Amino acid sequence: MASEKESMENTNKPFVSLYSNYLRNRIHAFSISHFLSKFSYLTLPFRSTQRPHSFPLPLPSNSLDSSLVVSKPSSVHCVLEDILQHVFADLHSIQKNLRFWHSRAEGSDARKAYFMVFERGPRAFINETAKFLLPGGLAEGYSIKNLYQSASDYINERVTLLNCLRCSLATFLAQLYMEIDKIGADLVTDPESKLPSLLVTINELFSTLEASIGHLHAIRQSDSSVDGSYSIPLLFEKLPEINQEGSQWTDCEIKDAISSVYQNLNKLDSYISVLVTKHKKPRKITQYWIRYTCGAVGLSACSVWLLRHSSLTGSSDLDNWVQEAKDSTVGFFKDHVEQPLLSIRDELFETFRKRHQGIMDHEEVQLTSDSLHRMLLAFSEQTKGQKLPENASDHEMIEIVMDRYEKELAHPIQNLVNGELARALLIQVQKLKLDTETAMLELNQILRANEINFAILAALPAFFLSLLLMMFVRAWFKQDTKAEGRGRIARIQRRLLVVEVEKRVMQYQNYIEQGLEKDAQCMFGLILYSLDRLYHSVKRHAEASGEWQCLRQDIIDLARPGLQTAYKLTVTSRMERVYDCLLPSLKRR
Repeated sequence: MASEKESMENTNKPFVSLYSNYLRNRIHAFSISHFLSKFSYLTLPFRSTQRPHSFPLPLPSNSLDSSLVVSKPSSVHCVLEDILQHVFADLHSIQKNLRFWHSRAEGSDARKAYFMVFERGPRAFINETAKFLLPGGLAEGYSIKNLYQSASDYINERVTLLNCLRCSLATFLAQLYMEIDKIGADLVTDPESKLPSLLVTINELFSTLEASIGHLHAIRQSDSSVDGSYSIPLLFEKLPEINQEGSQWTDCEIKDAISSVYQNLNKLDSYISVLVTKHKKPRKITQYWIRYTCGAVGLSACSVWLLRHSSLTGSSDLDNWVQEAKDSTVGFFKDHVEQPLLSIRDELFETFRKRHQGIMDHEEVQLTSDSLHRMLLAFSEQTKGQKLPENASDHEMIEIVMDRYEKELAHPIQNLVNGELARALLIQVQKLKLDTETAMLELNQILRANEINFAILAALPAFFLSLLLMMFVRAWFKQDTKAEGRGRIARIQRRLLVVEVEKRVMQYQNYIEQGLEKDAQCMFGLILYSLDRLYHSVKRHAEASGEWQCLRQDIIDLARPGLQTAYKLTVTSRMERVYDCLLPSLKRR
């Protein structure tokens, strides 16, 4: 029995080992994929701008139609896209503040002094004013020139630091993008095999970035005017001591390496967030604190005045004003909205009733005309002594009546009693009645035909007020100042992005020709940043117009390091002339 039991155990050992290895591999595969997705989710709160689609990786053009990439996206691509997206978000945060400080640096000395005194908050206003008014400040010789110099130093310090920080990040971005471009074909065919060497390269790039930012930290720590802005140096996590030269990495080694990459990204985000916060542009409420203060004082005075006229203090003025305003609004609504709309409704929906009234009025005029015709016919036959045809015109018979009338007027009193004068007068009265009824009928028709015009004229004030209100509401909700908008300003912003890309491409070529490799890498990173902004600003509009595929390929071509500058300039020129989302508003079809 013992020998049979041992033989059974020996027989089952291979199956147990097989299934255990299978389960172990499945668990490792699940853990690494779950780890990647988990870290990708955890990095979202650190992004300054969360975007559903990241800038495309520099993969070969034939990979765009590859079913492998579309149906089974690799985890390597997710890691690389996360790194790019983090760096793009940090560059955008730096660029927004740098644009503000550049505008201040380009201003005059008076504008810089105004900024130092009035646009940095109440505390700066008090401090700068005290330097002029207090005896100590005057004794030390503090003057307008000193204010100009301090303002220039204050602004230039922030411009210099943000420029250096932007250049370091742009260089890191360019180096990473070029490394991805070198192995782009391998990332399509077998991305997992390239992950170890790519992680080693990313670790080296992080070390270079740490040295660059650390060099900036060492230089600026002594003479910075910002307290505590450089107290915490940036220290990235190093890649664990693993078999970096080997061809195969274990799942645990890959997991540790990816973990260090995401930790470095989070440290970079935190460090740049702190550094940019210390040197960021003042908030709107800080820049315009004097206006807001005056507005608050005015609002307080208005509130006190309203309180004095309200029922809380025993006054009925406010209630009376509210009632008058209500009555005026209701009256305006009835006179210029309700009544004109009701008139238009009656004109449009009661056509048949009005047409019937018009027929009845026309019949009354016809009866008067027939009566006049018979009177003229009888008078003419009696006067002429012969029977006239039935189709005799009224004009001919009126001439007979008038001739007889003129003869009868020779002896008016006698002919009034014995002659035809009275009868002729009655015929003229009937003619006058017919002319009056005809004129009234025509005037009535004119008025009825213009009733809808009168109603529209009465509704014009309400229409213009409604149109003005709609314009204000549209401008409030549309907020068409960014490149992602739909209006004229958004189109200008998108075209300026293309111009920015074109200028930086030419600067990149100049640095290459001069042998300035470091400056060229920095400029290439800024080109990628501008293309990322353009990519996300035109995507929705290009998809709506059906030109997204071509425009997307042009943007990817502009980001490729190996393409010639002449071709890239041709692409930017074509983009400004061809694509609808980049055309000026006047040239839209």
